[in-house]
Amino acid sequence: MTESSVACVILAAGKGTRMKSDLPKVLHPLAGRPMIGHVLDAVAKLAPERVVVVVGPGMEAVTTAVAPVSTVIQAQPLGTADAVRAAAPALAGFTGDVLVLYGDTPLVTTETLNRMIAARRAAPNPAVVVLGMRLVDAGAYGRLICAADGSLERIVEYLDANADERAETLCNAGLMAFDGRRLFELLDRIDNANKKGEYYLTDVISIARNRGYACSVVPAPEDEVLGVNARSELAVAERLMQKRLRQTAMANGATLIDPDSVFLSVDTRLGRDVTIGPSVVFGLGVTIGDRVEIRAFSHLEQAQVADGAVIGPFARLRPGTRVAPNAHIGNFVEVKNADIGAGAKVNHLTYIGDAVIGAKANIGAGTITCNYDGFAKHQTEIGAGAFIGSNASLVAPVKIGDGAIVGAGSVVTVDVDPDALAVARGRQKSYPGWAARFRSHKR
Repeated sequence: MTESSVACVILAAGKGTRMKSDLPKVLHPLAGRPMIGHVLDAVAKLAPERVVVVVGPGMEAVTTAVAPVSTVIQAQPLGTADAVRAAAPALAGFTGDVLVLYGDTPLVTTETLNRMIAARRAAPNPAVVVLGMRLVDAGAYGRLICAADGSLERIVEYLDANADERAETLCNAGLMAFDGRRLFELLDRIDNANKKGEYYLTDVISIARNRGYACSVVPAPEDEVLGVNARSELAVAERLMQKRLRQTAMANGATLIDPDSVFLSVDTRLGRDVTIGPSVVFGLGVTIGDRVEIRAFSHLEQAQVADGAVIGPFARLRPGTRVAPNAHIGNFVEVKNADIGAGAKVNHLTYIGDAVIGAKANIGAGTITCNYDGFAKHQTEIGAGAFIGSNASLVAPVKIGDGAIVGAGSVVTVDVDPDALAVARGRQKSYPGWAARFRSHKR
């Protein structure tokens, strides 16, 4: 057996009826990624030989979401031990260590999984290692009952526990590590002689001990082993995940002025000396360079912001936005599928969509790129150093040359040459005394 001989079985066949959702429970997002995606990410860092996800009938959406990881189907919901048995074909011939995890326990870390593997390989060569948690208020969790030497003797469900057993604070977190050579030998001895008629994976401990095999416990923080069965628990998991992401961001050199109000996605990348104002939201696919300032109430998704740029407040960067170094995107500006050149300024009340903005161009307040004609999107190109006056409408496809000026209030439908002035608005007319006559007439 090599150090890399690990297989992972992820149980994801639960329907999640308490979620009251058409979406399979394990696909509900956490920090922008499906819950089961977090579990897969944690196990991927173990470099396992095999990974298999156990799903229920009709859960093709989960199969698609976890691809290329293979899936097997648990034909009927007959309990957790039966679910692991469904993975037997995928584990044929495997004799290493087998981790059993849950797709709705998304906060478990690779470090904890490594500790479980290490415990499984250590003396006295336990057949099973169970992940446990210490709880002040253990409630209805199953209790882990250990011997004087610290080895695990049995798991007692709350309803079956006596007063002394209920006083135990070490509880079952559900995750287990098995010696793959003994896994199915033990599973095959689990019966369903219980009120639900199901095959419980927790019964494996008493079976292993009866066969003379050792069993062990590895403790883990309660936050890591939170299972999500309802939307209220999903909200708790989101809070815990956001706390983890914020701490990582600050440890890596970002300043979060009000951390609790900043929401990050699992793939958000922040450079050094980045400052994030209050109530900023990062969707998936955002990369921020060094020395960037993201001001309050901004929303970014699938966007790239280069070094030294300033975003917001109240800015929205939509997918395909690329902001070059030292550019400014100001308040109530929306940018979509556009390149904003180095040092360019788009500071007020503006929509820039499907556009290329040259370096050091200045876009006046109220400017919009009219990129959609009802059938297709068209591009606007604004050259380096161009100046677009306030309240201009640029009807794409259109090109504004380098250094050109567009007068305020213009509706531009034709390309503007470099260094030219374009004014496209009606000529102002004045009628002396008209306003006074109008008011007199109305009275």
